Amino acid sequence: MSTAANPDSRDHGSVLPVLAVVAGIATFSAMDAMIKGASIAVGVYTALLLRNLFGTFLTLPLWLMVGRPMPSRPVLKVHVLRAAITSAMAALFFYGLVRIPMAEGIAISFVSPIIALYFAALVLGETIRPKSILASLLGIAGVMVIALGRFGLGTYSDQAIEGTMAVLLSAGFYAMNLVLQRKQALLAGPVEIAQFQNLLVSLIFLIFAPWLAVMPDPHSLLLILAGAALATFALLFLSWGYARAETQVLLPIEYTGFLWAALLGWLMFGERLDLPTVAGAITIVIGCWIGARNAKVES
Repeated sequence: MSTAANPDSRDHGSVLPVLAVVAGIATFSAMDAMIKGASIAVGVYTALLLRNLFGTFLTLPLWLMVGRPMPSRPVLKVHVLRAAITSAMAALFFYGLVRIPMAEGIAISFVSPIIALYFAALVLGETIRPKSILASLLGIAGVMVIALGRFGLGTYSDQAIEGTMAVLLSAGFYAMNLVLQRKQALLAGPVEIAQFQNLLVSLIFLIFAPWLAVMPDPHSLLLILAGAALATFALLFLSWGYARAETQVLLPIEYTGFLWAALLGWLMFGERLDLPTVAGAITIVIGCWIGARNAKVES
């Protein structure tokens, strides 16, 4: 029976991409917790290198099962560009995350959808609307609320300041990633995206192995392996969802990451939420919501 003849199937189909992205954000948040734990033990570089190497081997059987899809040269360029952006984004994010609580890091990274509005204007030629400017101001205000809360409590060490700046820089790369994510999902299947992203990021990190790699202990290896599996599932969920729904519909789901980060930070690292972090996160989310409302996203 066709979708047009069955409204229930149409509604069901429209919900599935949203559920896939919810699952993707949840599994990515769990991956963040695993890699944060491993990064504290063996360093960010080794944790990320091994996570992507493990991810490459985990997705290899799936890639073989679906017929070994190979990208054309234009699609490969998109894969390489996103892998380069992801490498910088991940390194900066986890450098910051080992220095500040998970919920705080995720809250600060929420400015990325706001930054993405400006990248979309630059890349797609869209006009920057007054709502986008208001969204930017609210995003900056939210980050300031979180930072001032820390300064007011006297709990911002030099390392915490470095961590905050690293997460902010990572948010800029994540904004570029958001702009590319929809384009990549329309050009390639989820398994191809997962396989080539893991492989290409691994190759990028391997360049620095002679200087930065260290031997991990068994517990760290288990955390990294779990993180690789979670990251692979997250890539599959997100790629599938973004190929079937507009970015403007799915971007607000990114904010559920704050809830997962708060829960996992508390369970794994004993981190507690404070009022400035919650207030700042809410302010940033409001700004993102205003900026994304009625936005026209080109596929």
